[in-house]
Amino acid sequence: MSIRAISPIDGRYHSKTSELSNYFSEYALMKYRVTVEIAWLRHLAQVDDIPEVRTLTNEEIEFLQAIVANFDDAQAEKIKATERKTNHDVKAVEYYIKACIEDTSLADLSEFVHFACTSEDINNLSHAMMLRDGLMDVWLQSAYELVETVAEKADLLRDTAILAHTHGQPASPTTMGKELAVYVYRWQRQIKQLENQEYLGKFSGAVGAFNAHLSAYPDADWLEISRTFVESFGLTFNPLTTQIESHDYLAETFHIINRFNSILLDFCRDMWTYISMGYFKQLTVAGEIGSSTMPHKVNPIDFENAEANVGLSNSILSHLADKLMVSRLQRDLSDSSALRNLGVGIAHSHIALQSALRGVNKVDINEAVIADDLNHAWEVLAEPIQTVLRKAQYPNPYEKLKDLTRGVAITQAEIQAFVDGLPISDEDKARLRELTPATYTGIASDLVDIIGE
Repeated sequence: MSIRAISPIDGRYHSKTSELSNYFSEYALMKYRVTVEIAWLRHLAQVDDIPEVRTLTNEEIEFLQAIVANFDDAQAEKIKATERKTNHDVKAVEYYIKACIEDTSLADLSEFVHFACTSEDINNLSHAMMLRDGLMDVWLQSAYELVETVAEKADLLRDTAILAHTHGQPASPTTMGKELAVYVYRWQRQIKQLENQEYLGKFSGAVGAFNAHLSAYPDADWLEISRTFVESFGLTFNPLTTQIESHDYLAETFHIINRFNSILLDFCRDMWTYISMGYFKQLTVAGEIGSSTMPHKVNPIDFENAEANVGLSNSILSHLADKLMVSRLQRDLSDSSALRNLGVGIAHSHIALQSALRGVNKVDINEAVIADDLNHAWEVLAEPIQTVLRKAQYPNPYEKLKDLTRGVAITQAEIQAFVDGLPISDEDKARLRELTPATYTGIASDLVDIIGE
């Protein structure tokens, strides 16, 4: 971490985002480019219609694989040194690979490195794999951990009745477990979509029509050669593009993460509010300070930090989703500059996930406050009473209960006295008399099971 870093991602939050540097850094982009270039040379050697690229020996294949496997910071610096001369990042990668095979048995194949490729052929596959691998290996693991932790807390608190609040006012009771399960269920839908998301790739030359390819090998099935090459990386082949892959799947992916983020924002604000209401108490950490002037403070800073980073992530990813789908004619370079920030939006979301997880692990249910709240809200039983009266076809039951309870603090004795005077069956009357705000939770406890299905 540099104390002079402009971005907190590489400064203050470096410890929380360092894993992502293997996928979204300049070094990572170079390594993925080298991976694609090497794979393309090996792929050409397997195509019968390109006899000039001979079959590679096992030793040559191992040598090429080692170029990728042994790629490190020192190799990346060699590419950057070349780029400073060429002022072209992809061409610098091509020159680097040619230099690697210059004094080997592969030297005769030097001009088939980057053969018939435009830079975007290399870049779009690199970016697709960077995004997929970074999300699957790092971001998604943090998402899984958060969702699993909240799910466990939902199960633990499935029977803990709380007073619900709609419009900020007391409403029909629920359970804390069910309310947490709502977020788990929402997150699970987004995760499923991300797990099934396609990552597209093109490999069709300067304008997407294999122009250069056919000029050299007119009889080769370039559409099939390209398809099998793209699919060898686990990507979905996009056969119809301009110079660039159209980036629609990138927008789709960012929108999924944005939705997950927005659910996380909703969750963090609710957790913050539950803490403010006293429903959750925060566990203190030895040595930690809540306020520089008020010693008693234990602030919900983790949920607040998550909220801030969600906002940054959504802003960046929303911009990328809007921008990357639009390009002038067959290509302009604005997408390249925008894609340099691919990891920034993911990193802010990753920070938010970790902060929210830390917040969840630092709260415990405050049953005394919750019970007191419920015991002072007997008016919420107006709903079941008027519903039973509707069943009995009692005239204007809603209005009767409205007159009794709206805007009025009402006691258990008053509610039960009202029930005793109702012209309903003894069975219904007994059931209503047994109700309390703490037991009027419907099937909230059972609903928690849905997130485990």
